[in-house]
Parts: sequence; structure tokens; C-alpha cells
Amino acid sequence: MIADRIRALREQNGHTQLELANMLNISRAAVNAWEMGISVPSSQYLVELAKLYHVSTDFLLGVNSTSTLDVSALDDEDVLFLQRTEEYIKSIRQQFRSSDK
Repeated sequence: MIADRIRALREQNGHTQLELANMLNISRAAVNAWEMGISVPSSQYLVELAKLYHVSTDFLLGVNSTSTLDVSALDDEDVLFLQRTEEYIKSIRQQFRSSDK
């Protein structure tokens, strides 16, 4: 689970394994080992990854599937727009799930 999440976050942010390794001051082999499930990041690196990719450590560890979005630079109208967009996407997904049954 954690291996897949690290890989997905890295790729979603357009980083190579080497770039991520350089940001964390570790070797590319360490990042590769995380993504292959050979090893897991220490608590220090879990926190660093969470900060870097704006997710919770719980998300990285698979404790929950909720990710967070930093809206501190947005005004109230923008936040409301995002909330409504989320509700719309959920309703569309629910409609598709209902029609598949």
C-alpha cells in the first residue's frame, strides 16, 4: 500500500525517483526500495513525504484514503467552488454506480 502511494504521489507531481531522493537527501536506491516494497520509510521520511506531497501520514500508511488539499491561498469563493465540485463529482459517480447495477 505505502509503496503504491509513494510511487503514485511522485508520478502525479512529475518527479523522478532521483529528484525525490535529492529533495529528501537520500539515495535513489532508497526511494526505489520504498516503491518496490522492499523497505519502508522511517517516521522521519514519512513526515517529509507527507509535507512534500500535502497528504497526511495516515494517507501514506493506508490508514485512510482521505487526502487533504491546502486551500490557505484561496479565498472563500474558491473554497466554496471546490466543495461544490467535490459534491458534483460524488453525485456523478453515484449515478454511474447505480446505473451499473
